[in-house]
Amino acid sequence: MASSSVSFSSLHLQVQFPSSKLPPPKPKHFKFEPTLHLASVSEKLSIAPPAPPPPPLATNVVPPEPKKLPIRKIPGDYGLPLIGPWIDRQDYFYNQGRDEFFRSRIQKFQSTVFRTNMPPGSLISCNSKVIALLDGKSFPALFDTDKVEKKDLFTGNFMPSTELTGGYRVLSYLDPSEPSHAKLKKIMFFLLSHRRDQVIPEFQNCYTELFENLEGELATKGKASFGQANDQAAFNFLARSLYGANPVDSKLGSDGPKLVSKWVLFQLHPLLLLGLPRPIEDGILHNFSLPPFLIKKDYQRLYDFFYQNSTPILDQAEKLGVSRDEACHNLLFATAAHA
Repeated sequence: MASSSVSFSSLHLQVQFPSSKLPPPKPKHFKFEPTLHLASVSEKLSIAPPAPPPPPLATNVVPPEPKKLPIRKIPGDYGLPLIGPWIDRQDYFYNQGRDEFFRSRIQKFQSTVFRTNMPPGSLISCNSKVIALLDGKSFPALFDTDKVEKKDLFTGNFMPSTELTGGYRVLSYLDPSEPSHAKLKKIMFFLLSHRRDQVIPEFQNCYTELFENLEGELATKGKASFGQANDQAAFNFLARSLYGANPVDSKLGSDGPKLVSKWVLFQLHPLLLLGLPRPIEDGILHNFSLPPFLIKKDYQRLYDFFYQNSTPILDQAEKLGVSRDEACHNLLFATAAHA
């Protein structure tokens, strides 16, 4: 019979499908004759060790000399006595505002360092003349205690009456060179370390109570005041975390934030805009200090609360040579001023 075939041209193969039985193919015999090729010495591959790196070039790198810029005289002026400080105060508070006050003078003097007067002015501060440092390169000079004295400068060139702090200059108004500075600073660090384990738990508790109360007011009244509630929560947090006492359970009750706000107002009113008529605000509050006796009773309530709940810290203060009375006024200031 004839055989059929299929051709795969791409593979150059031909497969036959026999129609009858074909005899088995005869075995083929292959003869292997291995040959050995020898290479001459010149034909062998030579592997040489890597060459050592070249010696470094002997060059003397000379750093560029810093540019010796001419020393400029600090621009700006203070104007006439009384009149110059008054004009600058009007610009700072009313005519320009704080940001434009500085921006306009930077453009005028083409410098971020210049002389100017700062509020509140000559009638209430001993010296209104300052040199403003308004760039990142010059500002760090303020941290150099060899160049800058920080005595009585916590609130700028104005210092409130010490009658508002028990007759003491508290830590914030002391220069680091003064003997009491290091002692009072140690007391503050002791306060933080003594109660460090209570800070996070009390923060969670106080602010959980805050938002639960706000949600309750919203549900019942349809509105809630966040400002007063937040002030109370902040005061409660500081008192409970640092002193282990809940103000609401004491004679202070919920009056703490209000008393603190009034006390801070008596200290900082010469530096604030309160929205009062300009003749009253600028004519009186920016020129004269409010008499401290008006809040003496309110301050005493705050003092009593801190004194009764600061026994471990006051004990530590006595070991450092600081009276319990001075230490308590400092604790009150450090806590309430940040409440």
